[in-house]
Order: sequence, then C-alpha cells, then structure tokens
Amino acid sequence: MAFGGKGIARVETEKGPFVVFVQNAFPGQVVDAQVAKCKSRHAECRLLSVVEPADFEVDIPYQPIPGAPYATVPMEKQHEWKARTALDLYRKIGEVEDLETLYEGFVPSPLDWHYRNKMEYSFSEIRHDLETDEKVDDFGLGFKHRGTWWAVENLDADSGLFDALVESTLHNVRTWCENTGLPAWHPPKREGFFRFLVVRKSYANDGLLVNLVTTSDAPLDAEGFAECIRGLWGDRVKGILHTINDDKGERVEAREGTSRVIWGDSTVTEVLHGLSFGISMGSFFQTNPMSAERLYAEVLALALEGVENRPQDVIMDLFCGTGTIGQLVAKHANTPVVGVDIVRSAIEDAREAAKRNGLTGVDFVAADAGKFLLENPEYQGKIHTVILDPPRAGISPKTLRKVMRLGAQRLVYVSCNPATQARDLVVLRAQGYALKSLKLVDQFPHTAHVEAVALIERIPGFQTNLDA
Repeated sequence: MAFGGKGIARVETEKGPFVVFVQNAFPGQVVDAQVAKCKSRHAECRLLSVVEPADFEVDIPYQPIPGAPYATVPMEKQHEWKARTALDLYRKIGEVEDLETLYEGFVPSPLDWHYRNKMEYSFSEIRHDLETDEKVDDFGLGFKHRGTWWAVENLDADSGLFDALVESTLHNVRTWCENTGLPAWHPPKREGFFRFLVVRKSYANDGLLVNLVTTSDAPLDAEGFAECIRGLWGDRVKGILHTINDDKGERVEAREGTSRVIWGDSTVTEVLHGLSFGISMGSFFQTNPMSAERLYAEVLALALEGVENRPQDVIMDLFCGTGTIGQLVAKHANTPVVGVDIVRSAIEDAREAAKRNGLTGVDFVAADAGKFLLENPEYQGKIHTVILDPPRAGISPKTLRKVMRLGAQRLVYVSCNPATQARDLVVLRAQGYALKSLKLVDQFPHTAHVEAVALIERIPGFQTNLDA
C-alpha cells in the first residue's frame, strides 16, 4: 500500500520486477484494472472491479459506492494504513529523521458512518447497471461509476456516508424528475436538463439545504419539486434552491451558475466549539464537522500554547477564508487574532460571522501575505504564531517565503495533503524552521484521505537568506 490509496502489485520480468499501482485497491484483493500510464519500470492503473476480496474484508449494511473504497475494511486497519503510508512521506519527502519522537498519534473520527454534511449526486442518461455490470440507456441519479465520467450508478439505499433518510428515499426524487419528461444530462452528447442534486446537512439542528442544478433548456416546475422534497424529508428541509448551469464541460461544478431560492432559506446553521456558522450551498466548510471539532481542538492547543499570558503578541490565521479557525482562536485567546486572506468577499463573510458570534479581539484583513506587514505596519514584530490551512496543492515556494518573512516564532500548519506538507517542511527547514510535533486526523473514514497538524518552530540563532 502506498500513500493516497494506491495498492501495489509486482510482476516479475526478465528485466526485474515491474511495479503496478492500482488506485483504491489494497493488499489481498484480486482486481481488474485498466492501465492509465505505463513507464519502463511501472504502470499506473484505474480500478475497474474487485474480482476477489481480501480475507479481512467485512460485510456492510449499506450500498457500496465508489467514493468509499475502504468501506469493507475494519477501521483499525484503515487507521494503520493511513498512519503508516503518511509517515513514510515525512521520512522520504520531508527528510524528517527523528519522526518517532515527533509523531504524537492518530486522531480518529467520532463517527465512522454517516459523518458527511454534504453530498453531491449526479444525473446521467447513461446508467451503469450494478446487477449486469453493463451500461444501459436510462435515467440515472447517484454516483459516477468507478473509472467513468459518463455513467451513473443509481443510489437506491443508504451509502453509510451521508444521511440515511435522504439516501434511502433518493429514488423517489429520481422518479419525480424522470416523470417530468425532461432528460437527464447526457455527458457524451453534452445535452440534457437535470445535472446535479446537492444536499447539505446541519448536524447542529438536523436541517437540510437542497439544491437542484439544471440547464436552462426548459422551465422547472419549482413548486412541484419543492412539494416532492418537503413531502419526503418534512420539517428537516430548511431551504430549496434551483441553480441554472449551462456549462457543457466535463468538469462542470455544481456550485457554479445562477441560483435562486424556491422555498425557505439559503443557508443552514452549523455549530463548532460553541460558535455558530451560517453555511450556504457554495460555502467551503469542513465535510466532517464532528471530526473537524477534534482537528480544531488540536490547532487551538498548539496556537494558544505559545502565547499564554503574552497579550502583546498576535496570532495570525493566514489564508483564513471565512475565518472559522480565527474565530475559534479568538474565543479562547487573551491575545489579538488577525485573519488574512486575499479574497475580499471571504473576509467580509468572516467579519459578519465574528459579529454574529459576539467576538472581540479578532480582526479580518483582505491582503496578500507578502504585502501584509507593509500595509499594516502596526503588526510588525508582533506576530508570534501563524496558522496555515492551505488547499490540497499546499503552499507555493514563493508564498512560503512570504510566510517566513512575517517572522513568526511558531507555525501551526494544517494540511489535507501530507505529501505537500512534507515537501514544504524541506523548504522551511532550509530557512530555519524545524518540525516539533505532528498528529494525523481522520476526517474521511472509508477513504485514503488523512489530515495532518504540524507544529513548526523557528530555530534560535538561525540566519535566513530570505531577502537574497
């Protein structure tokens, strides 16, 4: 097993072992796989189907879906794989020599099942029949079949990842849509009407926000759709939206397009560590809110540890987005907190959320990381701790140098991709910052994903060459 859920197989040849990587396959399985890339010594493959399961796999009471490849693997083994493969990256890519003393353990998700607060379902005129394993012309609503972008598997039962009521009755939504006589999207032809159904859930009040994404090819019976949804999911429904998206590309995003509320509200409310957040359909928010509380607890502990009884120091939440982490820190800190992001609309949302939560001592600034101290000289020499939570691609070398120019003593680096975090550790070490502790957090059970929280501190007396 390699990091990211790649199963490894080897084929002996006259020139030595030929290595085959198969995404989402794991040791002990016999699989059908399709070669996607082939080099002289290895091949990258897509998993098509599992011919024989591994002997440790277990039966589950849910409909198997492509998005949960580890669903039949016991949780203890999932945790073992994630920790072992992630830590290998810090040794090999991050060149961390004393990892055994720095690694402080694995934090599991509070919920193994039904942990997601958002799910996106796709429509397609091409359905993959799960019984015959063949493609048929039909009206489909569910998940893209593994290895395809055009065929959908109907979801007819609870997948175990999202909401049991929603997924066990999704076939009724499919029937209503099909009965309108309007077609589902046909990916190869790039035409059709129904495209996506997106449902967001609040764990704070069990509310549901529903968004139907269609093209503009025909009018939608909005009242009829709202009656269908409310009839199925009752008072849990807080809002229903209709989004028109005429993008014909293969990678069209469900959150893009022109939206209108056809019933109820446009947001649902989520609560993390006692703070309230209004979440719209397009907002970025942690997909596993209960595990996010554990993740943020780790961040808070590290961020607050360095500034206890030091009210003259500042904690910066860099790339803060709508300010979730910054607000949580401000609730507990006795020192100023500043959230910084270059996206002005996100900063405006963060300010509104902080005001709604009655927080003081936190400021949100729309600025570039490299120009922040020039434009805000009052923070010069006062930033003690910087919290980083970048996207999966990590932090570019140029941006990382801007971060280090802030002169912070400590960095609390949250990463949804340990591979890029391990890469960044090498750059940080070269400029006088050393890894002090590392924890892994399971935000996505039954997948290969794992998050990391690293504490990185400046090495005393180290002379940097950032201005060279």
